[in-house]
Amino acid sequence: MNSFSFTRLSKRFSFSLATSFTGIVRCLVTGGLTGLLSGCSFTNLDDHRDLATLKMQEAVDKVRTDLEKELQKEVPSLNVLIQTPTQTYFASSAAAGQQPVTPNTIYRFASVTKNFTATAVMKMFQDGWLDYKAYINDLIPGTDQPYVPATPDWNIPNKSVITIEQLLQHSAGVFDVDNDPVPGFNGESYVNYVLSRDSTHQFTTEEMLKPIIDNQLYYFTPGTGHHYSNTGYVILSRIIERVYSARSGSAKTFADYLYDHITGPSSRVPLAISFPYRADDVQLPQPNVASLLWRPSGLLERFGQVNMSAHVGEGNGYSSMASLNTFVRTLMRGENILQPQTVTLLQTDGSVARPTYALGTSLYANLGYGHNGAIAGYLTLMVYDPTTEVSLVAMLPFWDLTQGPNGDISFGKCFNAMYDAAYAARTALGYPGKP
Repeated sequence: MNSFSFTRLSKRFSFSLATSFTGIVRCLVTGGLTGLLSGCSFTNLDDHRDLATLKMQEAVDKVRTDLEKELQKEVPSLNVLIQTPTQTYFASSAAAGQQPVTPNTIYRFASVTKNFTATAVMKMFQDGWLDYKAYINDLIPGTDQPYVPATPDWNIPNKSVITIEQLLQHSAGVFDVDNDPVPGFNGESYVNYVLSRDSTHQFTTEEMLKPIIDNQLYYFTPGTGHHYSNTGYVILSRIIERVYSARSGSAKTFADYLYDHITGPSSRVPLAISFPYRADDVQLPQPNVASLLWRPSGLLERFGQVNMSAHVGEGNGYSSMASLNTFVRTLMRGENILQPQTVTLLQTDGSVARPTYALGTSLYANLGYGHNGAIAGYLTLMVYDPTTEVSLVAMLPFWDLTQGPNGDISFGKCFNAMYDAAYAARTALGYPGKP
């Protein structure tokens, strides 16, 4: 099985991320959304749907059917959730006979995980547990242990001059063994090479760093450029694990910290969001939606069970659109575990060369702050716009890889459609749309 991560979207595709974005969901607050969503024009069969709801549904329907015409393939569903200062809306445009999607349907949200990882780092900073400006071989505050192991299997190029902040910003130059071809692995990324031969393989961070060390791979001297790196976020997940273990006095995982401090019952805003890290933890809880993926060969595959052990901290999360909306809305408004001044740090990196990319957070025109993601046939976007106080989540459980080199053209059409639906839904509700 190929993993098809495709989380470094800005490099793989020629379209501009600054002008192509996702979004929106609408769920009638009146009585809640209880009806199943099915068929091209069904959102909520409540007779009291207002005009704005109908306009939003029609807008999302049009984007999905236009995508079907472009690809000459059935698109199972296109889904948008949006919350305004006064109401929450949800629109699911589903092809006839395809699985309905609701705000509570579980799916894999891929690189949106990076926003959670960055939030965890900044929460540790806020609590005095780490210094995000520190070098990764500096000592964890109050301990004699460095942020990353001082062992040969961690001797990646430029290790002594990489900071935690640079890892968050993708400015550390750490080579991405998940997205880029690695010498000696048949022209494939290391992760895809291994998974295509053994879908049950349990990855470790040290294992993924080995090809980098063996081949002395890196993109640039830390702090001198920008290159999206899933592997950089895998390193961040280990830093979170080591800091939490040191503070608690017992062995902890990345998932432990997220559950105990960011999303679990004892967090400020408890949410049902999970971050699997074992190769055998592949099943999504019910209700869930499987994704569909057209391979370059023309073979259509359905993804449900996926080994996420290579994606810890960078793309291993799963949840629902409703939970993602609550998280990003409360986080960016300073109503969650980060104080407002820490949220400002999360959103701002001070970069003149790349002002729109901050600490695990991107800024999208007329959509706001958040992150997107793509993995195993799922596409998603999670954002909050402080100007209009509108939060938005968009999801498309469908990839087409049949057009262009490596499927870039048809995949780009799917990705753009998700953003077009977001903008169209905002416009339908009277908010600024596609710039």
